[in-house]
Amino acid sequence: MSSPLVCSVCGKPAVIYQRHSGRHLCGVHFCADVEEHVAGTIKTHRMITGYDRVAVALSGGKDSTALLLMLSRLLPSFGEVSLVALTVDEGISGYREETIRSAEWLTRKLGIEHHILSFEALFGDSLDTLLKDREPRACTICGILRKKALVMGTQQAGATKLATGHNLDDEAQSVLMNTLRGDLSRLVRDSGVNSSGIFIPRIKPLREISEREIAMYLMLNEAWTDLPECPYSHHALRREVRSLLSGFEYRYPGTMLNLMKSKEKIRQSCSGTTDADLLIRCRICGDPSSGEICQFCSLMQSLGR
Repeated sequence: MSSPLVCSVCGKPAVIYQRHSGRHLCGVHFCADVEEHVAGTIKTHRMITGYDRVAVALSGGKDSTALLLMLSRLLPSFGEVSLVALTVDEGISGYREETIRSAEWLTRKLGIEHHILSFEALFGDSLDTLLKDREPRACTICGILRKKALVMGTQQAGATKLATGHNLDDEAQSVLMNTLRGDLSRLVRDSGVNSSGIFIPRIKPLREISEREIAMYLMLNEAWTDLPECPYSHHALRREVRSLLSGFEYRYPGTMLNLMKSKEKIRQSCSGTTDADLLIRCRICGDPSSGEICQFCSLMQSLGR
């Protein structure tokens, strides 16, 4: 009989094997390792500084739940930093109600201020109504409106940063998608710094933590909740890219981290140019935009709003 795997740090039974580090870790040292990695990412990229008020996009799903849980533990060491959670209610029948309940449970447990932003209140209709006869565009329409809702909510809450739960898998998928599209501007974009006051910086503290590690972190902290999948997600290109990239990561460990490193090298070759340099003001609403009309105003026009 083979001996049980033990933690490389303390010798207690291990719960996970980290392929990138070659270590087996117990629950305590795994959680500490993840939190230390996230804290390092925040400090290295100067995502959060003293006196920031950070709005956390809290969908109620696993990534945003892990993000809020970690930030609530880490931020006391960053100085006078406060948190507020923002949950967007798109109005997706049979789906969003359950995730909102999950978000409300977590914010009550952590004692964190929580605001719910409704598509119907902000834009006049629920996503279900807006997508009538437009379902193939579901993820595009929802993405633009969610982004707008979160920016509005961040401004209303008086926050200085907007944190999202994008993980390593998400970021690697975006790099591959933008490469396949030949979209250099999106590939090198970094909305977390150098805003020059033009837009609210959007930060991604979990960008170097894998989806698998986030799932394990939640289970060990008794914060894992089985939630339904968005009924519109089958329309997304990202779904196909995710499947492709997962296969590569399994066969060639480190693929996702290497994609992220490639992005950074490309960004460095474009040094001197920031997001603020690439933006102008939308001629309709005045918000920052890469074109004469921002995505939100263009979408609202196409919807007849």
